[in-house]
Amino acid sequence: MFINKTQDGLNNICGKNIAFYRNKMKISQRELADKLQLVGLDIDKNAIQRIECGKRFVTDIEIKAFTRVFNITFEELSK
Repeated sequence: MFINKTQDGLNNICGKNIAFYRNKMKISQRELADKLQLVGLDIDKNAIQRIECGKRFVTDIEIKAFTRVFNITFEELSK
């Protein structure tokens, strides 16, 4: 049976990196949600919190928006 989780039991591989890049920009989860909404992604602070701690899956559309806001590549976000 296939399990959609990392070896750590997380639901995504990029949540820790999203937290890293958000902290590097020195912005809150709320401010990140605002920036994501400006690039067309309707997301709130609670969803970002769940992504960062690995409790929520991340869609490809969301990943694209994160890379735009952080001005990084997919590879940088998923390493």
